[in-house]
Amino acid sequence: QVQLVESGGGLVQAGGSLRLSCAASGNIFVLVNNVLGWYRQAPGKQRELVADVTFSGGANYAASVLGRFTISRDNVKRAVYLQMNSLKPEDTAVYYCALRRPASSWPDSWGQGTQVTVSA
Repeated sequence: QVQLVESGGGLVQAGGSLRLSCAASGNIFVLVNNVLGWYRQAPGKQRELVADVTFSGGANYAASVLGRFTISRDNVKRAVYLQMNSLKPEDTAVYYCALRRPASSWPDSWGQGTQVTVSA
């Protein structure tokens, strides 16, 4: 019902910045009534929430990125963004855009992922 396509990953030095974008398409009703977010998975680790944002703009962040990353959402463009500043090597991971229903604890729609690599 919903398709998510990420872009903007790449290689950056520690202390640098990257901006990830995710374009959503599909069922408009589903997009309006759900939470868009960014998750990441590093090699050998479980996938974890980075940040998510409700339709009205309420944002939630993982403690490890608070103050460095900013999530935003453009409901007209059906897009969600993740501005990542002061990047650290431990931020290296595949970053996924995802959509979840407000009553669910885990997303049920995922993008294909984009690699972010931070060199020391």
